[in-house]
Amino acid sequence: MSRPTVEVADIVQAQGSRFVDSHRQRLSYQQLKVLRAIAQCRTVALGGHVDDCPHCGHQAISYSSCRNRHCPKCQAQARQRWLAAKEKELLSVAYFHVVFTLPHRLIPLCQRNPRLLYHLLFRASAATMLQVAADPKHLGAEIGFLSILHTWGQNLLPHPYLHCVIPAGGLSADRSRWVHPKYPFFLPVKVLSRVFRGKFVAGLKRAYRRNRIDFSPAQVSLKQPRRFRSFLRSLYQDDWVVYAKPAFGGAPQVLRYLGRYTHRVAISNHRLLAFDGERVTFRWKDYAHANKQRQMTLSATEFLRRFVQHILPRGFVRIRQFGFLANSCRTARLPLIRQLLAGATKPREPCVAADSVPLSWRCPRCGRPMRIGPHLTAVQLASQCRFFDSS
Repeated sequence: MSRPTVEVADIVQAQGSRFVDSHRQRLSYQQLKVLRAIAQCRTVALGGHVDDCPHCGHQAISYSSCRNRHCPKCQAQARQRWLAAKEKELLSVAYFHVVFTLPHRLIPLCQRNPRLLYHLLFRASAATMLQVAADPKHLGAEIGFLSILHTWGQNLLPHPYLHCVIPAGGLSADRSRWVHPKYPFFLPVKVLSRVFRGKFVAGLKRAYRRNRIDFSPAQVSLKQPRRFRSFLRSLYQDDWVVYAKPAFGGAPQVLRYLGRYTHRVAISNHRLLAFDGERVTFRWKDYAHANKQRQMTLSATEFLRRFVQHILPRGFVRIRQFGFLANSCRTARLPLIRQLLAGATKPREPCVAADSVPLSWRCPRCGRPMRIGPHLTAVQLASQCRFFDSS
């Protein structure tokens, strides 16, 4: 893939100070830290190393990456390492895709309480899937799945939802057989929607009773018990969208899908089309109108305002596994499941995503692998830059 002409870093470097000055009181320390990391990524400020080609003698400076998970330039290697680990956990069955979306009126609370509400989103959706799947009317089995949090829409406005990737079927209660799904979309989405809504609202009630919810000035009236109860009742008037997509074809398709969604930030650099120093134009997909490709132009400060809304709290885990794929039992469950599936399905052949093998840093002159030099600090690298400029 060719290098993008515009990067999020360009916008932060050009307008980041202006944006921070005008929004400082609303920005968290974590958001400021991420903006600084993106601005410094692969610049002399973070240091780097001088690489050389042992064949033709060509030398080049490589700047260090910030390695921040919100930086669009620092996700490729982390994604490939994660995919390589997940490939070992894939089963020889089809996979389903279920999406849990929070209603729009919860967005202000999510922005004010991201750690609390996004954790509740994970917990309520997982409990819903496990409960409905365990019911003999629907599947009657223990399932395992992976959930990935997204907080943005294509236009960068807040839109919290979870992608869930689920092997088709589950372990029977006595763990003696693999139970295949009864429905073409794995589990009935209407049932999932109702149970999910009930569990999430119950979680909100508990958080309110424990005084754990922080209300913005615009929602300060919700501190009153009567107003908060009315707000909870209004949530039952919304459609809690749970969407099930058709099954994936198999393990290679699962890896390709996961590679697109796991290590993404609010927007990739390749969606940016233009930046004139003041205004940013980017490509977005309008899902409300038949997925039509459109272009949107925003001021740089508005673009950054939308971008920072999707910076997660420090240490928050946005990819989690549940059921028989949970960390506490995955090592024991997967060999048993593979044994049960061995007689019913063909063994899965190893599969590697097409872009999962990292290419070596190659010499731009002769195409041979470059030799990576020792890490240099910003001061040391600056002297090297002066040497290159004078030579």
